[in-house]
Amino acid sequence: MGIRILKGGMLTTVQDSGRPGYQSQGFGVSGVMDVRSFKIANLLLDNPENEAVLEFTLMGPTLEFTSETIIAITGGDFQPQVNGKPIKNYTAVYIHRGDILSFRGARTGSRGYIAFSSYLDIPVVMGSRSTNIKCSIGGYKGRRLMDGDYVGFRIKRRYLPYYLSRTLDLDEFDQDEVTLRVIMGPQDKSFTSAGRKTFLESEYTVTSEFDRMGCRLEGPFIAYKTTSDIISDGIAFGSVQVPSHGKPIILLSDRQTTGGYAKIATVISVDIPKLVQRKTDHKVRFQAVTVEEAQQLMQDELHELQEFRKQIYQPCKEVLDCRLVAKRLTKLFQD
Repeated sequence: MGIRILKGGMLTTVQDSGRPGYQSQGFGVSGVMDVRSFKIANLLLDNPENEAVLEFTLMGPTLEFTSETIIAITGGDFQPQVNGKPIKNYTAVYIHRGDILSFRGARTGSRGYIAFSSYLDIPVVMGSRSTNIKCSIGGYKGRRLMDGDYVGFRIKRRYLPYYLSRTLDLDEFDQDEVTLRVIMGPQDKSFTSAGRKTFLESEYTVTSEFDRMGCRLEGPFIAYKTTSDIISDGIAFGSVQVPSHGKPIILLSDRQTTGGYAKIATVISVDIPKLVQRKTDHKVRFQAVTVEEAQQLMQDELHELQEFRKQIYQPCKEVLDCRLVAKRLTKLFQD
């Protein structure tokens, strides 16, 4: 009862929201890169918000199912198909025993997520099922999934209410250029006023040096006052670090726990999915916002997720049409 990995893809790992609370001991948080897509995938299946999913990068895996389950695929559009027939993203899809899930390639985005109604049978390590590849802990044996691996399910769950309504019409990553909103600091004063202006007014290009640890950008030099070196301190998800070469590096899920370069800004949480779904040569710009604005944007996103939940808990048109026909037939027979 589970899934057999026929092809592991480029980088497919088990992830949840991460392993907070251990950075002081040298363990990174890890967890999904695109938190929004992760939450929507679990929402579509009525899974717990932090239920583990498969995250894949650039090339999707090929999976064979050994039991029935229901899946939802979110994130970039990798053109998924079951037994060679296309299926929809952001939709609950019933899977039969023996079905094979595969992907044709990334039409939009660079990362995808697969959630399972039967829950992946992955042990909890330090409060999380997420894979920390650098420390070889969590997930499936502390590593990415490879050809021939087998991951079991924890439960049998093959029914969901309002099944036909569990679909969302979303295509969120079909842009070659995005604006990332940031909160300036904590070391923005280490840079000259001209350097800060360069950072906020210039266009930067995503380079090929882009993985779960961070994203290196190419663009104009960001001038600092004396040096970019600081006494090492903690690094948050989305910190924009500027080493001595003056080019920004945005630190992500598998970032190091501390760093000794000045951080000019931090990308706000709701905009990180825009970044992690970029591809090489895509363009990004930065826009400064206040902490209060970032908090309001987070509240707006939480409200949007609640609206999604209401949407999938409503009978779909096909069901309503059947009910309407039934009522008319009942009235006809009564007459």
